Amino acid sequence: MSGLISGHGAYGLRLSGLDGAERVLQAAPPSWPELAIERRPGRATQELDTVSDDEALFVLRNGGEVAVERSPLRATFTMPVEVSDVELVHPYLAPVAAVAGRWRGRESLHAGSYATAAGAWGLLGGRESGKSSTLAALALAGNAVVCDDLIVLDGPRVLAGPRSVDLRADAARRLGVGEELGLVGARERWRLALDPVEPASRLLGWIFLGWGERLELEPVPAGDRLRRIAAARSLRVPPRDPGELLRLAALPGWELRRPRGWEHVAPAIELLAALRP
Repeated sequence: MSGLISGHGAYGLRLSGLDGAERVLQAAPPSWPELAIERRPGRATQELDTVSDDEALFVLRNGGEVAVERSPLRATFTMPVEVSDVELVHPYLAPVAAVAGRWRGRESLHAGSYATAAGAWGLLGGRESGKSSTLAALALAGNAVVCDDLIVLDGPRVLAGPRSVDLRADAARRLGVGEELGLVGARERWRLALDPVEPASRLLGWIFLGWGERLELEPVPAGDRLRRIAAARSLRVPPRDPGELLRLAALPGWELRRPRGWEHVAPAIELLAALRP
């Protein structure tokens, strides 16, 4: 792995205050800023998320909340139940990483990413579109997965996320993988561990997942790419730089459609692994 290493982290952040999560974290270069993690028992104090230039508060699906401060960069998790360090990293770190990225001028999307020798592809899809199961199948076929459910962009590069993909029961059973975690967040999860990757990978373009009657990979027009990328933004606040969305939409995009049967997963993975920008 290239460059110097300074601790462990994810999404472009070095994390402190988590002693038991190194196995799901990325080796972090010194350029990544430190995020201090604190926690305390309790429940959410408000019903809506708030984001400003100096602080943010996110309501969590388990009934807790996380308050994020910009200077010094700190996230304080208030949780109604005990949450392990590994569970806190994924999925609870995602909103913190999104707002910390925003404060550094970075865009973030509800999306995953996998990498080939040429660079990384962003993988976008709605709920139950097969995004995480596709990423898991890509990993099992020997492809590098950069992140599972959140893309944080440093200009034209995708920052590495936690080293795991979380699956639902059927996908874990069909793929024959996954450590059962039980109820984490709003659903039960089976976790597939991922190999380390480079801290950042050059973004090549976009894959939009959909269902269809046959397996096909079709180009997506620029205007449609812009609409879909904008809809996938992780923070529901105006972008700091609207031109960034235009730059992201200028990258090539493809829609992968396949029938729902699991027998179509392997051919779909072959298409994605062979895709060239």
